[in-house]
Amino acid sequence: MPNYRIIVDLSDRRLYLLDGGKVIRSFPVGIGKLATQTPVGEYMIVNKEPNPGGPFGAYWLGLSKPHYGIHGTNDPSSIGKYVSHGCIRMYNEDVTWLAHTVPLQTPVTIRQ
Repeated sequence: MPNYRIIVDLSDRRLYLLDGGKVIRSFPVGIGKLATQTPVGEYMIVNKEPNPGGPFGAYWLGLSKPHYGIHGTNDPSSIGKYVSHGCIRMYNEDVTWLAHTVPLQTPVTIRQ
């Protein structure tokens, strides 16, 4: 059984999926802008919602920090940039793959 965890590295704007300490996939992400930075810390995925509507794209993965999550986007050009209100944006196909791969309670580390 996989032992997944997610690391979001704000400095290189990438999300890394690890299994037992080994990186198995890496994705480009959009992160919080200066006024609404993505919060660093240790969190967990606490809920998943397909097609949440609005700007959240194909999937919402809610974090244990209320109002923050990993989600898709209706603006693919925002990936790789400092654009969000603190959430982590992914391409829709990437967040859908991630949502179907990792279970609830997967640890998420957000670091500078």
